[in-house]
Amino acid sequence: MLAKRIIPCLDIKEGKTVKGINFVNFRDAGDPVALGKAYSEQGADELVYLDITASYEGRKTFTELVRKVAANVNIPFTVGGGINEMSDVDRLLNAGADKVSLNSSALRNPRLITEIAKNFGVQVCVVAIDANFEKGNWCCYLNGGRVSTGRDLFQWAKEAQERGAGEILFTSMTHDGVKNGYANSALAQLNEMLNIPVIASGGAGKKEHFRDAFEIGKADAALAASVFHFGEISIGELKEYLEKENICIRK
Repeated sequence: MLAKRIIPCLDIKEGKTVKGINFVNFRDAGDPVALGKAYSEQGADELVYLDITASYEGRKTFTELVRKVAANVNIPFTVGGGINEMSDVDRLLNAGADKVSLNSSALRNPRLITEIAKNFGVQVCVVAIDANFEKGNWCCYLNGGRVSTGRDLFQWAKEAQERGAGEILFTSMTHDGVKNGYANSALAQLNEMLNIPVIASGGAGKKEHFRDAFEIGKADAALAASVFHFGEISIGELKEYLEKENICIRK
């Protein structure tokens, strides 16, 4: 059995780490380089950095940030936000990122997934999906959860895999920031239909939620933000707890 991964996520806005609830009401969570270094030292398995306001100027700032992160952490990290073409991927990988995460750009131009997989390898391409549960279905959203596409979560995840995605990062907008647990039934369904890793995102509030994401949701990794950023759960105590719960985790 592959060991489960714990992944802190850092949303970056104007060079700072921020955290919101249901994709709005952001508050400052600290310096992204210092946080990443601390998580690396505490035993996080990977990191995710998302540039949530990827304007042109933001891109330049973010690329410099990626360089600083690469110089300060010794674990793999994924970067996303404003990746619309191959040159963006090249720029971020050259700055030191291990993987890139596509969201809106992949929905608008699914061929981008294929191009990245072909040129850089499937292991580099993470397709992030923001979906909201409404009227009995999981609907995919663009632009940081602002624009509904009408596309079904499961159909899109399947297509992304077929086009060359190496992982799916599924964030439940319904659960994001409210700390009531992950969308485990949807996670389990994704795991059942896909043969690539699925990362759970949105809803972590206590250690038991991570256990449930792995046991009930069958997730390969669990991503969280505020519980780590604001010191509610330490990565060390989380891993200790999961080990006691017989979850196979990385040491």
